[in-house]
Amino acid sequence: MAACSSVVFLLLAAFVAGASAATFTITNRCSFTVWPAATPVGGGAQLSPGGTWTITVPAGTQSGRVWGRTGCSFSGGSGRCTTGDCGGAFSCTLSGQPPMTLAEFTIGGAMDSYDISVIDGFNVGMAFSCSTGVGLVCRDAGCPDAYHQPPDRKTHTCAANSDYQVTFCP
Repeated sequence: MAACSSVVFLLLAAFVAGASAATFTITNRCSFTVWPAATPVGGGAQLSPGGTWTITVPAGTQSGRVWGRTGCSFSGGSGRCTTGDCGGAFSCTLSGQPPMTLAEFTIGGAMDSYDISVIDGFNVGMAFSCSTGVGLVCRDAGCPDAYHQPPDRKTHTCAANSDYQVTFCP
């Protein structure tokens, strides 16, 4: 029994030692300000045209999301956005309200997975890619690279703990 516990502990330690974080670089190429949000890590930011925001996502993060909020007004950490609003918070802990173009991801394990979804509507063009995978581009609501309904097969994979780029208005 002790030998079995030792093997499980060693396997768990090897997995944790091999796990690392992924860096997400989020860029606004729109002619207007975008307030990107990220859950379950990241929170929120304000990006003027040409601005960049970088977040670190730990290995093991599942069901992560990045989206752009538009038409926002904040004062003291609370406010409102026309699209993608997350309960009036500047730093989101909840997912946003439709419509919103979503970059979705799971980090860690043998492979990372990622996709773009417009199931909850489209609000701003987006490109999403990992350093070793296919680049996805969604410029309008009819985007062929995006999930439009749950049974669509649009999920892609790349090497575990890759770095990612999310660009608004590609």
